[in-house]
Amino acid sequence: MTMYCLIFVFGLIIGSFLNVCIYRIPEGESIISPPSHCPSCETRLKPFDLIPLLSYLICCGKCRYCGLKISLRYFLVELLTGIASVSLFFKYGLSVDFAAFLFFTYILIPVFFIDLDHQIIPNQLVIVGLIGGAILFVYNLFLPFQIYADHRWWNPLLGLLSGSGFLLGVSLIGLAIYKGDEVMGMGDIKLFAPIGLFLGWRMTLLALFLAVILGGISSLVLILLGKATRKSMIPFGPFIVIGVFITVMWGWDIVHWYVRTYFYY
Repeated sequence: MTMYCLIFVFGLIIGSFLNVCIYRIPEGESIISPPSHCPSCETRLKPFDLIPLLSYLICCGKCRYCGLKISLRYFLVELLTGIASVSLFFKYGLSVDFAAFLFFTYILIPVFFIDLDHQIIPNQLVIVGLIGGAILFVYNLFLPFQIYADHRWWNPLLGLLSGSGFLLGVSLIGLAIYKGDEVMGMGDIKLFAPIGLFLGWRMTLLALFLAVILGGISSLVLILLGKATRKSMIPFGPFIVIGVFITVMWGWDIVHWYVRTYFYY
């Protein structure tokens, strides 16, 4: 139980840092300097103001210095990061798999919120993901990575090509059909490169399938509610992130369920 608490607290601290990334990266600002400050009164925040979850609750969601209302998202990102960290530890324990997916999840959370707000997936996050995926690829040459489920060295490389290649094909076909109108953002295509390195080709295709299903259902609901039209640009990144996390947690369980249900009588 102590370990779960430590992992949760660690996740909260990282979540606080991810809030900085979500706010600053789209603005082209450094995530290191200047130190955290109120965007309204520009007062440098003290350690007491930066305690994950608690500072928000104690100050009732407002800046302690000028009273500016702080978005609930800051609280939710910290909480979400803590819960995701504990969930991965529950699934994988203290292992290389846990460390790898924890690292990648900490990249995907900013992707989710930045794409939701700005409809972009920053290259910086994709590059960091590729670096982590490359390290994992080298590791897998000597010791098998659990989610690949085989010892084939080319599995993650095929994963890189399968997800990004499929979306690139969809994008090119869409450009031809809609005469230059973009149907798939390049950020989504690039994001599947590190996803492929982390998941391998089987789980990458499952994550892509889940993202498409989730995105399609959500788009249909928004259209039926009058919140969007068929031509509305709905960010795909958040659905990719959800699809990847579901795959990381239950990917092989889903595959085995599908095989037992539809191929065994």
